[in-house]
Amino acid sequence: MQEKPLEIEKVEDTGGVVIRLHGPLLLGNFFPLQTMVRSDTSNLLIIDLADMPYIDSAGIGCLVGAHVSRQGSGRKLVLVGANDRLLASLKVTKVDQLFTMAPTVEEARAQAGTA
Repeated sequence: MQEKPLEIEKVEDTGGVVIRLHGPLLLGNFFPLQTMVRSDTSNLLIIDLADMPYIDSAGIGCLVGAHVSRQGSGRKLVLVGANDRLLASLKVTKVDQLFTMAPTVEEARAQAGTA
């Protein structure tokens, strides 16, 4: 079965940076996202997972790494739009409590105080 490739869309505005992921986040495709997150210097980074059907352990590790690096530098990371399958994957791996989550980009900005 051919996997759907991961497409990454980056949107920058005065409310921070939004990275929208289209497709699964897997071992074979997370490196471009990791590079993008590491190079981002905004105070607020929102990762929109609404169009991400599933994630593997490497993808979860990528998100945890993003959280740790941003937290260490005092910058915020918010995950938005996670479906039940993604939330279950984060819960099973016991990393769900690390992340700030919101249902939409607008609510993420409001939570972060940049609305």
